[in-house]
Amino acid sequence: MKNTITENTTKEPQTKRIKPDWLKIEIPGGQEYVGVKNIVDEHKLHTICQSGKCPNMGECWGRGTATFMILGDICTRACRFCAVKTGKPLGVDWDEPLRVANSIKLMKLKHAVITSVDRDDLKDGGSTIWQMTINAIKEHCPTTTMEVLIPDFKGNTENIQRVIDAKPNVISHNMETVRRLTRQVRRNSDYDRSLSVLKYVSDAGIRAKSGIMLGLGETDEEIIETMQDLRNAGVQVLTIGQYLQPTKEHLEVETYITPEMFKRYEVLGLEMGFRFVESGALVRSSYHAEKHAVDL
Repeated sequence: MKNTITENTTKEPQTKRIKPDWLKIEIPGGQEYVGVKNIVDEHKLHTICQSGKCPNMGECWGRGTATFMILGDICTRACRFCAVKTGKPLGVDWDEPLRVANSIKLMKLKHAVITSVDRDDLKDGGSTIWQMTINAIKEHCPTTTMEVLIPDFKGNTENIQRVIDAKPNVISHNMETVRRLTRQVRRNSDYDRSLSVLKYVSDAGIRAKSGIMLGLGETDEEIIETMQDLRNAGVQVLTIGQYLQPTKEHLEVETYITPEMFKRYEVLGLEMGFRFVESGALVRSSYHAEKHAVDL
């Protein structure tokens, strides 16, 4: 029988699960936070910071950064961990790429992170808008480095290639969880397909990045296996964070991972050969992303 990480975590009864102190966050506020919010609202943009209920929104917006979400705020998939709305998306907004680029210019960002909902309703998976957005940012913000956090495009290499051809600094695709839990956590997604997307990106010569979340019932052995699978696929940047249940309708937290365990996975990841490992309870895929676009 596999050993679980339960002995290294804090568990509370299912009926009264209390967050540990290391998961407490400050209420967003401050001049920079308000400035970012105003730009996002004025240009009718979506951010994963808001839609995904990111715990770092106050910190990131407070230092004048945000992760933009393109192709609307309605996802065609219904992953059981994610707070983004699901349903039938609206039509493609062809003016969105320019609005995103202009907003990044107004915010004077040195580094921009772009993500999107899954658009399985579109033949190209939204890859044309992806390409247009990257190109618009390069044109209007030529000194801004860029990370793009893409969906799997159902493994369609033609659609993935459109993003690669636009040449962002980093292409990220999140594995989210271990192989055994993928079907339960990520509906309409596939563990091996995600690995193939990341390998395709890495083989194209662009820095590949991925992220996983812990606390869904995975074992220590499964975590390490997933880390090694990602490294074997050519992933250079890895983020590891704590899963937090966004609503009662989403999967429950099975375990709260201690800071000591997150540190252990960081050390293991660096020993495996990852160039960057961000590992901590509040780490999310775009946390400190500006560091991941530079060479060591």
